[in-house]
Order: sequence, then structure tokens, then C-alpha cells
Amino acid sequence: MAEYKLLLPSMGEGVMEATIITWLFNEGDNVKEDDSVVEIATDKVDSDVPTPVSGKIVKILKQKDEVAKVGEAIAILEIEGEGAASEEVKTETPAATPDADTLKAIEEPLQATIASNVEFSGDLYLSPLVKSIAQQENISETELKSIKGSGLEGRITKEDILAYVANRGNQPVQQAAPVQTTSAPKPAISAPAATIPVSAGDEIIPMDRMRKIIAENMVKAKQIAPHVTSFIETDVTNVVKWRNKNKAVFEKREGEKLTFMPIFVKAVVKAIQDFPMINVSINGENIIKKKNINIGMATALPDGNLIVPVIKNADQLSLSGLAKAINDLAYRARNKKLRPEDTQGATYTISNVGSFGNLMGTPIIPQPQVAILAIGAIVKKPAVLETADGDVIAIRNLMFMSHSYDHRVVDGSLGGMMLKHVHDYLENWDLNTEI
Repeated sequence: MAEYKLLLPSMGEGVMEATIITWLFNEGDNVKEDDSVVEIATDKVDSDVPTPVSGKIVKILKQKDEVAKVGEAIAILEIEGEGAASEEVKTETPAATPDADTLKAIEEPLQATIASNVEFSGDLYLSPLVKSIAQQENISETELKSIKGSGLEGRITKEDILAYVANRGNQPVQQAAPVQTTSAPKPAISAPAATIPVSAGDEIIPMDRMRKIIAENMVKAKQIAPHVTSFIETDVTNVVKWRNKNKAVFEKREGEKLTFMPIFVKAVVKAIQDFPMINVSINGENIIKKKNINIGMATALPDGNLIVPVIKNADQLSLSGLAKAINDLAYRARNKKLRPEDTQGATYTISNVGSFGNLMGTPIIPQPQVAILAIGAIVKKPAVLETADGDVIAIRNLMFMSHSYDHRVVDGSLGGMMLKHVHDYLENWDLNTEI
């Protein structure tokens, strides 16, 4: 028999570590190749880790709530054969670290929940664990920028920051110059200004991990971007007619449902191509104009949380391709099958608030994007139509759209015209469009 080390696999660009949520098997259990053996969580998404080999789990190395790095062994399996084996994972050579006793003394306090007022700008990438260590040790952003990271693209790893903490007293610390500001202090989602009274019979429900991430991201998004929202009402009667004509044929041919979303995405992509400065991000005082058009698709999960899987290179997909990509992402999102890379890289986001029966909404822009479109419910209403014989009133399928945009770089003219173009593409949808 041989030992096989099950390593934490690579989970996409920028994801360097993950937290163990729960083991699906126990020590002593036999597993088959491709069985999902453990659920993990990153700051992007929850997912399962399958085993590439069959065997018996003889040792679990990372327990629930512990953090593992990409390429680190999380379990040992006993498999057929001789010797020892493990997955081949390319990892960065770690920087020199302090001795084991020092590391243990530093890491032990980090297992508790960390509450700190330390804030870092978006210019510095920090993994959740590294950020929590910096907060616990009150390491300033100036100090962090002085640490030479040994991770991918020079990023600071756990070993880097623990080594810095261990030697912190032996090196000078650069103090950041005070910054004068008139802005109010940033609110902390876990530290309200006043104690909230709890009455008899009230239920206290702790936020789960994903809800904490959502709350933090929403607060930051509103702090970073001055939001402006434009609204428009669109006649989508042609869209409804076209879908009704094609949905049964498409499902029979492809085995896929034909929803309205691929049509909305197609219209948005065309409008982005008309106004490429809506497909940008801000980095300090620079505007990054994105080459790819990657559409985020806000998706409600069964537990009430929200996730945004991404349709990569949506401009290169046909309607049929969009339908398949959207169905696949929605299914995997609701069944916890998304990979971390499935939620990365969005350049523009669509939120279908109409799926909940809402007429319109004022969506929050996900950072670092600069705009988001909310699509409302399609409702039959009497509307005035202009005809060659004069105006008439007819029953039409109408829908509100609301476009929120970052007023730092998107003015009302750009945000409004982009929305109007989406409106025009939908109102003038060709009934003979092929799929």
C-alpha cells in the first residue's frame, strides 16, 4: 500500500488559500476517484474538492475552520501501490520564516473572530487570512507595502506576514503621514454606534460567512462609488413574442430552457460595444478600459444569499451559447458547484429583480465595476402606439430598467445613453432572429 497526499488544488487567479467548511468523509472511510471529500470556502465562493484517486482516508490534516494554502496537503489517503505520492502542484518557494514555536504563538490568537478598525485601500491585494493577521497585529498599510511578498505576482503570503510580525521589533517602522479628510469614518458592519435593544421573544441570528462577505462588500461599494441611477420603461412585446415562438423548439433541440436572460445579455453587450467607457474600472487616478466583456449575473441562492457568476467573453457567444452558459452557471450556483474562477473577472453586472416580481430597483455597483443594470418584471399594460393612422391604445408587455453608475467616471449622458441603447435593442428585437 502507498500513501497519497491530497493537496488543496488551484482555484483560480488571486485565490491563494481556502477555509475548510466540512469534511464529507471521516478518517477510515473509503473514497472513490472523483468523490467530493471536503467542502471549502474562499472569499469568492464555496466549492467541493474531489479526490483524483480511490483509497482510504487515513489522516485528515486540516480540520473544520482551519485555513489551507493552495498546494498544501489537507489529507492523507492509503492507495494501492508502493511508496508515497501526491498531486503535482507548482507552488512558490516560501520566504524564510521564524521557528515553529514563534509561528504557533503568533497564529493561535488568529483563530478567534477578529474585530479591528484597520482599513486597507483597494491598491493592495490581501487574502482574507493575511488581512486578518494584519488587523490583529495592527499593521498599517504603509508597513504592508514595505513587505516583499513571496507569493504569486509578489503577493504577501501567510509566511511573509508572520515572519514580519516575528521580526517586527527589530526593524524600523515607517509611519504614514497623517491625511486630512473631511469624510465621515467608515462604518463597521459588526460594530453599530449604539447598542440595539433586544426584547423578549426576539431571535438573534448570527450572520453566516457569505452574508458577512456580502455585507462588507456592499458597505465598501457605497463608500467608494457615488451612485447615480437612471430609469427607463421598455416595450418588450417583440421579445416576449419571439421567446414564446422559440422556447419549445430550443428546449427540444438543446435540452435547455430558453429564458429572457440571454436576450437581455445580448442587448447589454451591444450597448457596451457602443459605449466601451462603461466597461471600465478605476485604479487610483487611472481608468482601466477593459478589453473583454464579462457579464456578471446576480443569482439568488436557496439559503437567501447572493452570488454573481460571470459569463466570460459574452460578446463572443451566440444567443444559443449565452443560453447554455447562463443555465449552466445558474444551476451550479444553486447547487454549490461553482469554481472560484466562475465568480471572478466581471466587467459589468445585470440583476434581474423582476424574477422576484419587483418592477424596478436601485442596484449597488459591485467593485471594481462602474455600472450595473437592474431589470424589472414584465407586465402587461395599456400603452399608446404611434401608427400610420394615428395613435392607438394597445395591450403591450412593458418592463422598467434601472441603471446605476459610478459618477466619478460615468456622467449622466454616458449612463443614460447606454441605458437608452439597451432599451432600443430590446424594443426593436427582430422577430426573425435565429437561435
